[in-house]
Amino acid sequence: MYATGDQVNILYDDKKIVIRMFLVLIVFEVFFVLLDAFVNYGKFTEISALRKMANIAREDGMATWFSVTQTFLAGLTALAIYYLSRHINKVRSAVGWLVIACFFIYMAIDDAAQIHERLGTAFNIISKRGDDGVLSALLSLSPSYTWQLVVGPIFVGIGLYMSFFLWRELKASGSRKLIILAVVWMGVAVGLDFFEGLEREHRWNIYTYLAETYALKDYTVWHFAKVAEEFLEMLSITTFWIIFSKHLFFLISPLELTIRARKEEVGKTDTTLT
Repeated sequence: MYATGDQVNILYDDKKIVIRMFLVLIVFEVFFVLLDAFVNYGKFTEISALRKMANIAREDGMATWFSVTQTFLAGLTALAIYYLSRHINKVRSAVGWLVIACFFIYMAIDDAAQIHERLGTAFNIISKRGDDGVLSALLSLSPSYTWQLVVGPIFVGIGLYMSFFLWRELKASGSRKLIILAVVWMGVAVGLDFFEGLEREHRWNIYTYLAETYALKDYTVWHFAKVAEEFLEMLSITTFWIIFSKHLFFLISPLELTIRARKEEVGKTDTTLT
């Protein structure tokens, strides 16, 4: 805060805010991993309700709530960028931010309700009830989860659009590096999910290979692979949110909250009136 004449100006340091925001989010994500390792897998308590709450792999505990919340907030941040770009700066490419905002808000709803997993299950049931077998033949092309074949191409398409749009829109080298990291982390998470859905005997199943090679329990390998997948997803969303936040600050910077203070002199007469 500083004063100039009869004005009081309050400034913010957007770089520090973004860095602190990133660190806080990472701390929460590491905390959820440790909570799962010690409370759930390590059986710190025998109370199943508490262990389920800490279990990241179940996707219905504390980590899921955190992931859904930050995904939704990332969507709202993109929505704010769209509004500023469209209605304040009059940028024609603002519609891209609207697409991103809708995608992230949908993803938050999807993660909370497990929409894509249940759609995959529904299509699988429908294919088994069908008479022509066309849908069954189509779904048999995927050796992993059904949802990856049903809605996976849509997610990939939007992901590619979002990546190219952000790369074109954000020309700062720091933002572009973050885009690469966010895409890579999400890609690895999706890859882990693919291997998770394979049959144990499938030749591509690296989880079976790790369990047999290092004499590990199947559950141990599967569980921590799932933990890694969920952690990378959260980390990717966090990175995207940081990218959006940086751009939002860029649009509204330099923002100053200016408070104009009038000088009142008790018992004195304004000399300009005399």
